[in-house]
Parts: sequence; structure tokens; C-alpha cells
Amino acid sequence: MKTIREIDIAGKRVLIRVDFNVPMDDDGNITDDIRIRMALPTLQYAIENNARVILCSHMGRPKGQRVAEYSLAPVAQALAGILDRDVLLAPDCIGAETEAMIGRMHDGDVVLLENLRYHKEEEANDPEFSRQLASLADVYINDAFAVSHRAHASVAGVTAYFAQKAAGFLLEKEMDYFHRSMDEPERPLVAIVGGAKVSSKLGALENMLDKVDRMMVGGAMANTFLKSQGLDVGASKVEDDLLETAGRFLVQAAEKGVKVYLPVDVIAADRFAPDAAARQVDVQNIPHDWMALDIGPETLKIFTAALSDARTIIWNGPMGAFEMDAFATGTMTLAHVVASSHALSITGGGDSNAAVKQAGEAENISYMSTGGGAFLMLMEGKTLPGVDALGIG
Repeated sequence: MKTIREIDIAGKRVLIRVDFNVPMDDDGNITDDIRIRMALPTLQYAIENNARVILCSHMGRPKGQRVAEYSLAPVAQALAGILDRDVLLAPDCIGAETEAMIGRMHDGDVVLLENLRYHKEEEANDPEFSRQLASLADVYINDAFAVSHRAHASVAGVTAYFAQKAAGFLLEKEMDYFHRSMDEPERPLVAIVGGAKVSSKLGALENMLDKVDRMMVGGAMANTFLKSQGLDVGASKVEDDLLETAGRFLVQAAEKGVKVYLPVDVIAADRFAPDAAARQVDVQNIPHDWMALDIGPETLKIFTAALSDARTIIWNGPMGAFEMDAFATGTMTLAHVVASSHALSITGGGDSNAAVKQAGEAENISYMSTGGGAFLMLMEGKTLPGVDALGIG
């Protein structure tokens, strides 16, 4: 993959697409700056090599309107502190004022463009908006893996107007880890898939049948698989329209020799609430009006044993409602198991990464992907529009 290190950027205006869509509290303070810090290797490289660094990102969903709470001003301030240098915030991402500000830049300067999504043309991948954005720079670098599954102007359209374009170090790292885990893995390769819906991950599940040696399914999506096997899962969340699909998937897995592990016991509750009455039950004995909100201890034993000799582990989605302490044990325990394994371990998706952090195991996971949607698209066997647009393989 061609990267920024292969382009002479000295004295050049370099437009770098980053993902600085960081979470903020009601007072406008950034609560987690990991997305900013993940982009630092590329930014520091560009600065040290005397580029004129122009950063562009979206923030939230302002729907083409200039909404003050979605301004990137707090990000510019935070980045200035991290880099220990001035980071100017442009008044917009296109237009005469922004062009004038960039025209005054010197080598090593950093300018952050204001929120791309203040313009509806960004998400529409509008050619004229793409052209205006591209006119600000000489070189384009995509370092925003988390949005590379979206064919937006700053990710895809803009590349048509650059002769020199490449990946940043974060995008390179993301693609490399995914390649190592799914295309040329050390085996056994074990996938852990959780979360709420089978429908959102069906493509990934089906594609992985040709990749993995074992698969563990937890979270609310496991209920659909359990019900497809004739079990009564009570009031648990189920996608009834996918019961036949789930059953067929399990048959296909068996035919391909892929062992699929489903929960054998759960932590069931009488309602979805932190203070709900809850108890461990076998999956055959979930009370009619109760719901499964976490995997149980017997399931954890089985999952742990199945992970014991894994050489590669890929994890997307929690095992239960881990945001509530009463239903966090399954996800937290699995995070400890994965972190203590000798496998190459990769987590993808906001919930999975949040769970790993909550378990205090972030330093012990081989790689935590920054992009849930992009990660899932790769798991489905698809290519990313943002990577395809670079034309760099």
C-alpha cells in the first residue's frame, strides 16, 4: 500500500482526511481523544517533513447545517496542546476565507478545516464540492479508516482531483492488521461475534465461514440462533424474520467444518434495567417473560476452552448489556481471556473497544480497530470505497 512516506511532501500543501469525530460532554469538553492520538504518527511525520498540513474531518451529524455544537474548535484546541504548536481553525472547509488562510501557511504549519458535514455535499459525494476541497492542496492523504467505508466527498470524490495521493500510517496499519487476521492468519483463527442484531452482521458472518476455524456468538444476536434451534428464549430480543436464515447458517457452518459456539446458559432478567431481578439459567429454561442479557458462567468456560489454543482472534460485538454492571461479567471476562491469550488479537467496533477499555485490557490487545463500520465491511469480504479511490492496492 502506497503511503505518505513515498511522496515528497516538503513545501507541499497536504490535505489529510482524519477522523476527529470525538465524543464530547455537554460543556463541549472532549471525553476521549483516542481518535486524535491515533492520527499523530501521520501528522507528526508531515510536520517534520515540512509539509503545510491541512486537516479535514467531520463531527457529528449536523445534516448540512452550521450547528455550533458540532464545531471542530475544541478539537483544534486539543490538538494544539498535544502537538505543542499552533493549530488554526479555518472558518469553513471551502471558500475564499479558508483559501486565504491556507495561502498564508508556512512549511510545518497546521490548519484544521471546519466540519465537512456543515455542507450536505460532503455526504452526497458532490463533484463540485470535491473539486473545491481538492483545490486547497497539492497532495491528498487518507488517514481516516473509520470513514473509509463511506463514499463521501472527502473520502472518495476528492481523490479524482489529485495526481499524488496515498494512505496515512493509521490507514496502513488498519489494513495491515486486518490482512494479517483474515487473509493470512496463524491458525486456529477464532471469531467472536456479539451485539444486538444478526441482520447488521449477517454478511460478515457468512463471509467468515470461509475464513475462520471456530466462531462464538453472543449478545442479543445469539437469541435468534437459539430460537432457530427450537428453544424458547422468553422475552429476549429476537429477529423472528431471520430465524430460517440463522438455522441455515448453522447448517452451512457444520458442512464447512466450522464449529459455532452458542450460549448454553445466560444471565436472564425480568426487565432491561440495572436493578432488574436477575439469575443464571440454562438456555432451555429462560422464564417466559424474562430476557437474556449476558452469557452465563458455563458458556464462559466453553468459550475460554475454545480460545485456549487460538493463534488469531478477531472480536466484534459485546456478549451482553455490559454497560450495566449486572450484565457485564460475560463481556469483561472474555476481554480478560482474549487479552491474556498468546494470539494475535484484534477488536473492531465502538462497543468492543469500549468493553476492552472498561476491562482495563486495552494495552493487552494486539490491535483495537478505530472503525466499526469499515471493520465490518472488510469482514463481509468487501473493499472500502476510501481505499479503492486511492488506487494504491
